Amino acid sequence: MSGHSKWSTIKRKKGALDAKRGKIFTRILKDINIAIKEGGSSDPDSNPRLRLAIANAKGANMPKDNISRAIKKAEDKGGESYQETTYEGYGPGGVALFVEASTDNLNRTIANVRAIFSKYEGSLGTNGSLEFIFDRKGVFVLNEESLATKDPEELEMELIDGGAEEIEKEEGLWTIYTSFEYFGNMQKKLEEIELEPESQELQRIPQTTQEVDLETGKKVLLIIEKFEDDDDVNNVWHNLEMTDDLEQLME
Repeated sequence: MSGHSKWSTIKRKKGALDAKRGKIFTRILKDINIAIKEGGSSDPDSNPRLRLAIANAKGANMPKDNISRAIKKAEDKGGESYQETTYEGYGPGGVALFVEASTDNLNRTIANVRAIFSKYEGSLGTNGSLEFIFDRKGVFVLNEESLATKDPEELEMELIDGGAEEIEKEEGLWTIYTSFEYFGNMQKKLEEIELEPESQELQRIPQTTQEVDLETGKKVLLIIEKFEDDDDVNNVWHNLEMTDDLEQLME
């Protein structure tokens, strides 16, 4: 799954940039809010989505006090609430762009998304138009250091039992891919064998990638950056073929 491997590398670089901007904290706070509002419970044992949000908060080194405050704030039924929404379209060179957002003002978000598509040579499409391009997968990243006490072969068997479709090992990390349906199973399996992933999330991974020239690739990276700079946007998934030259631009 070399394509997945390159995708994971890009996502990790992107994640590091997000963390520097503090955006990852904002996203996690929204996730906690949505998990409690939609799940109807502030108990992570009975609310799987909240359990995931808290796990990601810990993985991002968010202080416990911040997590506790976010939970208490979300418990206030009269407090702010967020709605999840997605937008699909194409960027320069016909590269598919799938934008995931959570917002307290849909009108603001759609206006911003439409403006970015228009200004940076893209086009906003209809929801569902890109479903055939992306597979929704569960992606778990484990630090190899945390596996020191585990027998590698036995661990692989445990992960397969938990629903792992493929396991990649590179740069001191194990990346585990599951189907969308087995995401929760893998969460439970990792808890059962007492492993805490560095990150765990549902990703939209392209079935095929779109190759463009370097100048067009730069334009695609620019429109992605503009989307990511928007406070309402959580993730931007794309099918841009990442060449070595484009990867260097992200470093």
